[in-house]
Amino acid sequence: MPSVAASVVPRAPKAVLPYLQLARMHAPIGSWLYLLPGLWGIALASSGPPDWRHVLPFAVGAVLVRGFGCTVNDLADREVDARVARTVARPIPAGTVTVAGALVFAVVQAVAALLVLAVASVPAAVLVAASYPLVVAYPFMKRITYWPQAWLGMVFGCYILAGWLAVAGRIETPALLLYVAGFFWTLGYDTIYAHQDKADDVQVGVKSLALRLGGATRPWVAGFYGATVVGIVAAGAVAGLHWTFYALFLPGVAQLFWQVAAVDIDDPADCREKFVSNRFFGWLALVAIVAGRVF
Repeated sequence: MPSVAASVVPRAPKAVLPYLQLARMHAPIGSWLYLLPGLWGIALASSGPPDWRHVLPFAVGAVLVRGFGCTVNDLADREVDARVARTVARPIPAGTVTVAGALVFAVVQAVAALLVLAVASVPAAVLVAASYPLVVAYPFMKRITYWPQAWLGMVFGCYILAGWLAVAGRIETPALLLYVAGFFWTLGYDTIYAHQDKADDVQVGVKSLALRLGGATRPWVAGFYGATVVGIVAAGAVAGLHWTFYALFLPGVAQLFWQVAAVDIDDPADCREKFVSNRFFGWLALVAIVAGRVF
């Protein structure tokens, strides 16, 4: 679903295109990184293959919630974006979307996401709604702390809990363990992502773990990813997954530590490549969880 959205953007009417750009429909990696942990939660809570009646609403909901978050982010950062070469062409600083138009668009996406998610599970939709204050607060975290990635981890982890809740009807220990794993995964990949923006961040005076950790980034990210692996394995063990889960999860473990070993934190293009590669880890983890339920 995120990739489908990306393919629509170049063919969109001129009046609609700035809003699709505001929601980052042309760059679906953020939707994948929000969606895939939610699918982990659905798969782990299921007694067999995940039900498409959960998967499809969660896929659509992920695109909408991510679009809502990006719109809020651009509203909060509109003055900063106007001072940075990489972001000056974004719809709000470029003037192709007004502040009022962006506010309305944010509300529409937020409400539409909840309506779609309610088709799968009303409690899951309520949980996602409860995460909205965290979404709105996130853009301001980089102004007050060097750990905005931790806040993002809390936001993205809510989709894990929502996925589990949609199937199981209540939050249980495996879901909480998976939430912790998702939190540390986000810490790791978003720290790598932040290294591509560190020069601009210094220029405009915002904070990130890339700036806080500097040359110590590699061991810290290794620790974050190690905690991710431990959390996912622990969640699978408590949930009673078949041994095939552990075997099929090994390529995912290797993928994470390839990132740590290979990333060049001083090369923005390489940081972007390693960040985007986390989509493959998300899929590898999902396949392993599904196999552990099916066999």
